[in-house]
Amino acid sequence: MLIFLTGFIASIAHVVTGPDHLAAVTPLAIDSRKKSWMIGFSWGLGHTLGMLLIGLLFILFKELLPVDLISRQSDKVIGILLIGIGSWAIIRTYLKHSHGNLAHAHFHTKPFFYTHIHRHSHDESPSHEHEHTGTIKQTALTALFIGVIHGFAGFSHLFVLLPSLALPSVWDSVIYITAFASGTILTMILFAFILGLVAFRSAITNKQAFLKWFTFCGGLLAIAIGVLWLIHPV
Repeated sequence: MLIFLTGFIASIAHVVTGPDHLAAVTPLAIDSRKKSWMIGFSWGLGHTLGMLLIGLLFILFKELLPVDLISRQSDKVIGILLIGIGSWAIIRTYLKHSHGNLAHAHFHTKPFFYTHIHRHSHDESPSHEHEHTGTIKQTALTALFIGVIHGFAGFSHLFVLLPSLALPSVWDSVIYITAFASGTILTMILFAFILGLVAFRSAITNKQAFLKWFTFCGGLLAIAIGVLWLIHPV
């Protein structure tokens, strides 16, 4: 139990104290709203898989891997990803709010490129909220991919896993890693759910100005952290 709690608390601290972690999830969670917990779950799972992968590669090929080079370049990869996520969120926000009141188009890529028009009557209700399952799934897959890259990039993650290597038995190491993975996923689920809930409540109560500002700030945060990671890697 002590090993499990140690790993769980360490994971929470690792996620919360990493502004790049929170910045990566924020725009995606805001955009997903009611399904935002899926974004947190996907990112947390991807981050865990990425960490385990880099740890395994380091153990097996530590004599061959250019550790210093990978460490220097990893933060740049994260920075570029964050800038891309933030820019996408801001552009998408302005595209959404530039639609007309009566009709707007949705573009789909699966199974073929096509467009359809939604028409809404605002006589009965001042606001509307609808979701596309395909879009949510694609966003969750994006979060999974970003989580994997995030976990794989940066040898600082190896220091998080070092306690598991120092434990007396393989079973103890498994418990620690399981606890760390659980804490990472649950923490990010909670963070993403709160952001999505705020965005969803803003949408259904017709607080479009706040929703636009909230989304813009989320995207701007991701861009700012990305630029910081490029200029001054940590």
